[in-house]
Amino acid sequence: MEFFTRLSESFVANFITDDRWKLLVKGLGVTLEISLFAVILGSILGIIFALAKLSTSRNPFISLLRGFSKGFIDVIRGTPSFVQLLIINFVVFAAIDADKVVVASIAFAINSSAYMAEIIRAGILSIDKGQTEAGRSLGLTHWQTMRYIIFPQAIKNILPALGNEFIVLIKETSVAGYIGAYELTKASQIITSRTYNSFWPLFAIAVMYYIVVKILTIFLNKLERALRKSDIR
Repeated sequence: MEFFTRLSESFVANFITDDRWKLLVKGLGVTLEISLFAVILGSILGIIFALAKLSTSRNPFISLLRGFSKGFIDVIRGTPSFVQLLIINFVVFAAIDADKVVVASIAFAINSSAYMAEIIRAGILSIDKGQTEAGRSLGLTHWQTMRYIIFPQAIKNILPALGNEFIVLIKETSVAGYIGAYELTKASQIITSRTYNSFWPLFAIAVMYYIVVKILTIFLNKLERALRKSDIR
């Protein structure tokens, strides 16, 4: 009984006293904000880099973009996201008093864009070349063929990988607290510093991360099934 009494008292001290549970709710909101912005910007940049790598155009600008995309993806995939976050914050934004949430969002978006680019490129390459030839034979331009024929089919193929990247991104934001962003892990550290107890705060954020990932996984599975209803098996 004494063990459970101490456990309940510890629970109250970590979450109920001074409404400390609100710190975790605020941290969760920031975590989702960073993740959502990063995945949107990362997807946009990923599409641009993927199309640049796939392009065979000899246009000087496209050629330059293609070379930059290859180098960018190689560097970003070859260095830790945490190091990239520190470089963005302490080097790129060193002279600017930028919001740490914005800084973290940009850093994770840049990191995610490299992986998104390779996922999207693989999805496009998975579509048979005959689909492109069919689109061109119907009088569609290259970009119309990509938009109306290739992309819709590629999305179905890469959706699981894109969903996995979003899930990984949510968990990677746990290091954003090292630059001062008030995300979920940072909130747990603040509670621990006040109660000198790390069990309940860490247990709580583990459960919260799991619930968010589980909800996202269920949503993505339903979306994938909806997109594949037209497939003939």
